[in-house]
This record gives sequence, C-alpha cells and structure tokens, in this order.
Amino acid sequence: MKQNIPEKGAVVQRDGETFAIKVHMPGGYTNPEELRRVADVAERHGIPGIKITIAQRIALLGVPEEKLDQIRADLGDLEDGAIGLCIRYVKMCPGATWCKRAQRVTREIGMEMDKRYHRLKVPWKLKMAVSGCQNDCSEVCIRDLGLIGTPRGWNVMVGGNGGSRPRFAKALLEDVPTEAEALDALDKVIVWFTAADRRCRIGTVVEEMGIEAFQREVMK
Repeated sequence: MKQNIPEKGAVVQRDGETFAIKVHMPGGYTNPEELRRVADVAERHGIPGIKITIAQRIALLGVPEEKLDQIRADLGDLEDGAIGLCIRYVKMCPGATWCKRAQRVTREIGMEMDKRYHRLKVPWKLKMAVSGCQNDCSEVCIRDLGLIGTPRGWNVMVGGNGGSRPRFAKALLEDVPTEAEALDALDKVIVWFTAADRRCRIGTVVEEMGIEAFQREVMK
C-alpha cells in the first residue's frame, strides 16, 4: 500500500493506490471563484469523487499519484489541507452574523484561530472548534479545544474527543468577556500541551489530572 504524502497534502485511500487531496477552506467559508476553480480542476482531471468533509474542507477523491502535482498546480493559491500531527482545521458555525440563536460572532475569532493554529505541530491529534451558542453546532463538546459563545462571553472548553473512547469537553474557563482573553487561554493550553509532549489526546491528560488541577497548571 502507498503511504500518505504530507508535503502534497495527499492521503492514501482505501484502495491503497489513489489519494485524496483536501482543499483548505477555513471554517467552510469560500466564494464562487474558488468553487469554480475546484469544479474546473475536478472536471479537467476526471476526479471521480468530491466531498465536503466534516472538517469543512473540500476533498478531491480517487486521485492517481501521477496527477497530484498537476492538480495542486491547477488549484493555484488554494491551500491544501494539513495532514499528520498538526492542527488541521478549526470548525466554525455561522455564528451571530447569520444565526438567530447565536450569542456571539464566530467568524472573526474562528479565522484568527485558523491563522494562528492551522498546521501548527502538536504532539498528538488536536481538533478545534468554535460555536456561537450553547447549542454547539460545531461540536466543541467533542473537540480537544474550543470556544462556545454565551450571553456574557466565551466558555473555553478542553478535553473532548470522539473515537472509540469518547469524552465530553470540560469548561476550563467560563464567560471570558473578550476575544483577546479567550484567545490567550487557547494559546496557553496549546503551549502547555506542546511542551508537555504527551502522546495522547488532551482529554486523557485532563482525565488523569482532573479539570481543577489542569486549570491551575495551565493557566498559572
């Protein structure tokens, strides 16, 4: 079986021969020009499958290895989706810009999170999200790190994950009043986790330490 090719953003598929190329669309936001370019590339190269992923990216599926370089060139400045042990994406809901239930605008802070953290190397899988209200449509509850909007600010959540042993995220801080303070809290968690070099999900560490001890250690 072929292996993933991280430098090309290519992930080997089930057949062991073809690849998926993921196009990074921060928070799932895009525009007609970008969509046309992806569609034109898919049509030109006979891509057999196109999927909007759970990570709010576009995946071109079933790509032969010999076409990877040309497809990447044709996609131009559309960034490829990060793979491997790094922060691959920040999932975002529409937030108060569009959603009648949201308490907070998510796009600006979500895009800042994407700018800061996309591709950042971390010791283990780390997923991030931001939701504009406690309905939590971006599923911060099962992300390693994220923000949930409240009427008074942001809840900073840590330690959630899906998988074979799912965990719900716990509140590290509640009702943080400003975006700057919320982002500072995220920075502290990521710096701590990277320095700790634990080869496990953050939820394992939170479970071992307890959320109160984890908060004292990380936020000191």
